[in-house]
Amino acid sequence: MAIHVVLHEPEIPQNTGNIARTCAGVGAKLHLIRPLGFSTSSRELKRAGLDYWHLVEVAYYESIEDFLSSHTTNQLVFLSTKAPRSYTDLAYRDGCCLIFGKESAGLPEELLERNVERTARIPIRAQARSLNLSSSAAVVVYEALRQLDFPGLLREGRLKGLERKP
Repeated sequence: MAIHVVLHEPEIPQNTGNIARTCAGVGAKLHLIRPLGFSTSSRELKRAGLDYWHLVEVAYYESIEDFLSSHTTNQLVFLSTKAPRSYTDLAYRDGCCLIFGKESAGLPEELLERNVERTARIPIRAQARSLNLSSSAAVVVYEALRQLDFPGLLREGRLKGLERKP
């Protein structure tokens, strides 16, 4: 089943393209919730995703409620700088949905309040506002995959002599 990465109203095409490349590399499905701050034919979006677009499944939704109503059986994790616990404190399940907000404002406050027990944050210095969205997505995606023992991913080096020793 793998992991789902959900972007609520993403604004910057390069971030979405980078996240799409991460999804392609790990087999995660990418969900985009409108309105998007760019055209899906944007040159910047395509360039950031490189030649990996054929490896990622992308789904579009008209609203967060539209997405939530179609994913009632999945573990939902809402990522926010306002969350009470670290993303490493959660036990991720196969099929989890990692939900990230837009770059300028994050997820809607009302949505976070409604789901406070399912919110998590990436620890960061008090002087910094937040990490870049594509960096945040990669950090949390790989923690979830680590907990799931990296299903379907290469775990060995490809260079002779650099193989993992038991």
